[in-house]
Amino acid sequence: MSFSFITLILLTIWIKMAQLQQGGPDEKEKTTALKDLLSRIDLDELMKKDEPPLEFPDTLEGFEYAFNEKGQLRHIKTGEPFVFNYREDLHRWNQKRYEALGEIITKYVYELLEKECHLKKVTLPVDATESEPKSFIFMSEDALTNPDKLMVLIHGSGVVRAGQWARRLIINEDLDSGTQIPYIKRAIEGQFWHQGREQHSVDREEKRLTVPCPWGQEGYGVIVLNPNENYIEVEKTKAQVQLSSDSSDEPAEKRERKDKIQKETKKRRDFYEKYRNPQKEKETLQLYIRDNGSPEEHAIYVWDHFIAESAAENVFFVAHSYGGLAFVELMIQREADVKNKVTAVALTDSVHNVWHQEAGKTIREWMRENCCNWVSSSEPLDTSVESMLPDCPRVSAGTERHELTSWKSFPSVFKFFSEASEAKNSSVKLAPTRRSNRIKYEEL
Repeated sequence: MSFSFITLILLTIWIKMAQLQQGGPDEKEKTTALKDLLSRIDLDELMKKDEPPLEFPDTLEGFEYAFNEKGQLRHIKTGEPFVFNYREDLHRWNQKRYEALGEIITKYVYELLEKECHLKKVTLPVDATESEPKSFIFMSEDALTNPDKLMVLIHGSGVVRAGQWARRLIINEDLDSGTQIPYIKRAIEGQFWHQGREQHSVDREEKRLTVPCPWGQEGYGVIVLNPNENYIEVEKTKAQVQLSSDSSDEPAEKRERKDKIQKETKKRRDFYEKYRNPQKEKETLQLYIRDNGSPEEHAIYVWDHFIAESAAENVFFVAHSYGGLAFVELMIQREADVKNKVTAVALTDSVHNVWHQEAGKTIREWMRENCCNWVSSSEPLDTSVESMLPDCPRVSAGTERHELTSWKSFPSVFKFFSEASEAKNSSVKLAPTRRSNRIKYEEL
């Protein structure tokens, strides 16, 4: 059912109501009835009428899409990019289709982390029982034993999971800009990763190539956090639904009144059910993961059980968007340990706020010396950008698009880490002017 048709129906009702307003008591009673009907019409539900089933493929092949040799998602038959508006006038259905594809992309990136980046999947909590909800992170084989360098990657909030910067970039642009794989490959192997897939059909063997970087071996251990994997969803049973809608603490009279209202509501809904055909989605229950119920909790847990126990003398963080806030919270909770172990932090359009998070003076001073935030800006890459907050220097990421800041600042981040490591090893404090030939020194 199109939106214009629904509008026509509502307009007809309104006109009829206006005509009835001019009549006698009987007409006014009819007007009241029409108003009652109009107030009970759920436009969202009405829009679902004639909507196709919310059933989608669970593989890329089922969607008839594949990643080409440039890491771009393309239709197998037409070679065209992903089309969001697959069915016109069905935005909700199109959104559900996009989300279904996104879940496939998440699993696809997980596979790349294990097969192409040779990372291992580690279950959280570390002492989880068989029956409790679990999460996981990815790490290189030498993440805990590398005596020199360890890189920790934290993405932002939303639907993204471990290994991703932005789902939208993966689907609409390419894997390089949307995933953390270029960072991981360069950190571990000193190689710049790209798809080298000679594929024109989904059945052909997949090939990926790595090209030696001009920067040489980096030699980092790597840990990839998964801060948005905070709970699992299970379908509610009828008993759970009843339990969630009924509170034993409520007085009997209040419960009876609520039940009466619910019965009346159901009766009215049944009356005009013929005017709509909603697809009833399953009700789910969220079971939170122990000690990992939020991005902040997750960062602290991984620090306590992995990063703090690692052998690396130099730990480096790359934190995007909300990941920057999670790092600052980690710093607040584990200040002495972080200062002792972390050499430098690269933030990419971080949304942290030292005032709202109540970061102390010593933390702000440490951030000024050891952090740099590449922010979305129209200025050239690494150009200094003024900040109202007294924390770390801000420089341009060379793009005005928030989700692209991690990708565009990629070479500058590694240069920043290299200089920080050299400065630490030579016991010479890194001067702000050395972060880039474009970064201007500003007294903060």
